Amino acid sequence: MPQSTAIIGGGAAGFFLAITLRELCPDMHVCILERQRRVLAKVEITGGGRCNCTNTFQSGLDLQHIYPRGHRQLKGWLREFSHHDAYEWFEHRGVPLVAQPDGCVFPQAQDSHAIINLFLRECRRLGVEIRTGIDAFDETKVDLSTYDNVCICTGGLHGQVLSKFNEWGLQVVSPIPSLFTFNIADPELTALMGTVVEDAVCSLPGTKLHAQGPLLITHWGMSGPSILKLSSRGARILAECQYKHPLSVNWTGGCTTDEVLDALQRCMAQQGAKLIDNVRPYNLQNRLWDYLLTKLSLRGRRCSELGRKQLNRLAETLTHDTYDITGRSHYKEEFVTCGGISLSAIDRRTLRYTSPHHAPIKNLYFAGEVLDIDGITGGYNLQAAWTTATIVARGIKCQLSE
Repeated sequence: MPQSTAIIGGGAAGFFLAITLRELCPDMHVCILERQRRVLAKVEITGGGRCNCTNTFQSGLDLQHIYPRGHRQLKGWLREFSHHDAYEWFEHRGVPLVAQPDGCVFPQAQDSHAIINLFLRECRRLGVEIRTGIDAFDETKVDLSTYDNVCICTGGLHGQVLSKFNEWGLQVVSPIPSLFTFNIADPELTALMGTVVEDAVCSLPGTKLHAQGPLLITHWGMSGPSILKLSSRGARILAECQYKHPLSVNWTGGCTTDEVLDALQRCMAQQGAKLIDNVRPYNLQNRLWDYLLTKLSLRGRRCSELGRKQLNRLAETLTHDTYDITGRSHYKEEFVTCGGISLSAIDRRTLRYTSPHHAPIKNLYFAGEVLDIDGITGGYNLQAAWTTATIVARGIKCQLSE
């Protein structure tokens, strides 16, 4: 009798797993169980509605800086299903992709529905059953013990799912938010909302954590890729201090204080008679430059009037400008969670749960964000979903052959 597999969660990992599993095991009955009435709702809004479905991984960053949690395990799994494989997977099924200069990869149509429609079409072609509006963890509605395999792809842990995992006694790393923006209670700074610095380096003083990239000043504080990357890398530290922590910003894109001081000295010597207000180093926007000069009481001064002490203070501010984070704000696409099923509790070859537990399921697998894996912004989290879903599908296939 053919085996059956229930996939709990109709999101990115769930659909990719269902399609891959049916292709590997054509006789298997595969059913997606989604609590909401709509499937793939988060995929629809990712990448600003364009679906940043993977990344070229050409940033030069080490994998541990891309995936603050799970990079060791992903290093091996990505050899089995990499970003190159994902690129080929989508294009082979009729969704051409395009890579941006920053490494982010989108459907050529620049529309997440290109991915959604592909998933739905492939599921229809392969005969994957999709049931929506059903709570798979409600024993009165679904008897999971009737399935040969149960794969949980529910995304970030919260609410009922977390309660059920605790009830089953599963090994869970406490979930907290990742990918969020910073509240900063500085009215003069937030008055600059809309200002963008294309290349800033943000760091958490007292730690080795830093991130580089565009920074956006908002009406609540700071956002942009550099802040989101830093929030991901510092998720645990920031949660422990209740999102109150100093923040250091290098507005120059990574130059050292000595390098900036040398550049300022040359600039001031050349521009001697000019007001410093009209000299904007490192292409800083006028409003931000005026704000920084105001903080240092330097506005209205001529370049020739600035002494060594003033230039030192200015160089220090440009490279180590310090603010106080007073809380976190939601990012418009914030649905990434730090934490989840402990990677030490699963078989790394198959992602099958192996630690003792009380779940009424013999073959229990996990894929996607429900695992204690999360990455920075840029398509990396969806790549982790495609990769872990593939590992699970192949693991179930191998189990059939044993």
